[in-house]
Amino acid sequence: MITLLTASGTSKKAISKNFNYSVDRFADIEILRYHVPDFDNLCLKQKELIYYLNQAALEGRDILYDQNNKFNLCIRRTLEAIYVNYTDDRTSDNFKRMTKYLKRVWMGNGIHHHYSEDKFIPEFSEKFFREAVYNIDPSKLPLSNGQSVDELIALLEPIIFDPTIFPKRTNQAEGVDLIQTSANNYYDKSVTQEEVESFYVKMKKTADRTPISYGLNSKLVKENGKIVEKIYKIGGLYGPAISCIVGWLEKAEKVAENEKQKDVINTLINFYKTGNLRTYDDYSIKWVEDLDSNVDFINGFTETYADPLGMKGSWESIVNFKNKEATKRTEIISTNAQWFEDHSPVDTRFKKEKVKGVSAKVITVAMLGGDCYPATPIGINLPNSNWIRHEYGSKSVTIENITDAYDQASLGNGFNEEFMWCETERELAKKYGSLTNNLHTDLHECLGHGSGKLLQGVDSDALKAYGSTIEEARADLFGLYFMSDPKILELKLLPNAEAFKAEYYTFMMNGLMTQLTRIQPGKNIEEAHMRNRQLIASWVYEKGKSDQVVDMCKCDGKTFVVINNYSTLRSLFGQLLAEIQRIKSTGDVKAAQKLVETYGVKVNQSLHNEVLTRFHKLGLAPYKGFVNPVYSLVKNQKGEISNVTISYNEDYVDQNLRYSKEFSSLPIFN
Repeated sequence: MITLLTASGTSKKAISKNFNYSVDRFADIEILRYHVPDFDNLCLKQKELIYYLNQAALEGRDILYDQNNKFNLCIRRTLEAIYVNYTDDRTSDNFKRMTKYLKRVWMGNGIHHHYSEDKFIPEFSEKFFREAVYNIDPSKLPLSNGQSVDELIALLEPIIFDPTIFPKRTNQAEGVDLIQTSANNYYDKSVTQEEVESFYVKMKKTADRTPISYGLNSKLVKENGKIVEKIYKIGGLYGPAISCIVGWLEKAEKVAENEKQKDVINTLINFYKTGNLRTYDDYSIKWVEDLDSNVDFINGFTETYADPLGMKGSWESIVNFKNKEATKRTEIISTNAQWFEDHSPVDTRFKKEKVKGVSAKVITVAMLGGDCYPATPIGINLPNSNWIRHEYGSKSVTIENITDAYDQASLGNGFNEEFMWCETERELAKKYGSLTNNLHTDLHECLGHGSGKLLQGVDSDALKAYGSTIEEARADLFGLYFMSDPKILELKLLPNAEAFKAEYYTFMMNGLMTQLTRIQPGKNIEEAHMRNRQLIASWVYEKGKSDQVVDMCKCDGKTFVVINNYSTLRSLFGQLLAEIQRIKSTGDVKAAQKLVETYGVKVNQSLHNEVLTRFHKLGLAPYKGFVNPVYSLVKNQKGEISNVTISYNEDYVDQNLRYSKEFSSLPIFN
């Protein structure tokens, strides 16, 4: 499970006055750099390990493009060929618009928005596209199986320009076939939602107390009228890219920090070779239990948000090392995990009798890959398997150098002045916003996702399309409820009894109003994290309305969130947490559907238009993406590695073009 940025953030002292965080700006996106402090303080062996893991993180890039849509690789490679080789007027409006579209494709890992899931509509003309393709040498184009240039244009033109073709990457709308109406490539378009659900119901063993993550690393297709899985593995689907990943992992294994980490890497390699999900569970358990390594990584088919049924894992990778000073905060939390579980406001039946293996740390990310690049989470809790969480625990991370980059980018942007009710809230955000936001992420990832249990016999996929939203709401509510608990002050995680209000206010403001800056006019909310935040904020607003716990007030024609009673608000968070945990623990899909559809989906269009107008005047980009640092091996005269250097000079365009050149091992269609 992952945590995404929820607000503009507040600033910390800059790492370096000369470090340029902002790299590029286009459409609704701002591209940032992130700093990797203390990399130079690592020993040579750790630097070398990070280098190899970084390379493995980049080799899976094309897997994600193909998972997001069958035609993404062909479209991206065609557009890149135009950008690099076009010899006509490169200053024309059409070429500039094509460049902007290509940048958006890189940001979304395909032709759909990375967050809203809607397909991009190009601003350049179809005529320009045809002329641009004809303008370049056909040998530079991604032609396959004897395909002509005319055939390539005929294939791609409607996919790029027709808004009715593949309009939504992952559709979560109620009352439609979610498989047929989603543009992703996890399922053949000949397969229906009913067939998918039936296929996996038959496969699952109801008495199995340690079920594998069915469907996590496969595509479901029809062959001769029969539904079969095509497994992601060496020799299987995505085999060429997976072979490259494994090649770097094998190098990493040779410089592992310890035997436990070496075993983790070897087990992952074995999984990639076999595609066996029992081996994946073995890898997940060993990964959770490796608490001694300073360098850590995620690499594989992990999160299931992009699948409307929440089963198929998108490929992602993060390479990191421990931020030892900041980790003291998360170690305090994880050490007290049993106390938080015991004092949770949920029914005793749904609590873990004994919390096992909960570990948490603050990390410095060294490389982002796959579904974590260019957009990235700020917190992660894995593995997602419920039985592994119950028996072995989970590992949580807060990515502090990414939150630092967000904070630096938000300096003086006017967001809080425009949307916060008065100076009281703005001063709280200034003093405590960064601290409380990180603490909420810690509580969300370390305790929230790791809390509670399913009742025996409840299928982990019982909530179907609503599972991701309910799970994110559960984790957010756990963090919110305990943010203001006296235990937090006792553990010295916050400086005083007022600091938590910064996160409460920001969360409610975001859930009720400001996250709407990420939604197009007239649209409803589709993304699971956004649905979660509106669900929570709208539910507690409605339930506390008679007592005016939270108000929506007007001042000078502008709407503001006003919190009148923080104590009662906390009580409401607890009530909703109890109900969300009941839904999760019992697999009550009807209650999940009612809760999400009632509170998490519909948008107040009048308020939406107001928020968009106010936000537009600030000139801010609602979304942020990142470029990675560049790592280089340094060798001595004997050819031995003597150092690994890091630089921050590569820009967004050059980086993506280089990645496409160096890490493109997959065929155009898979």
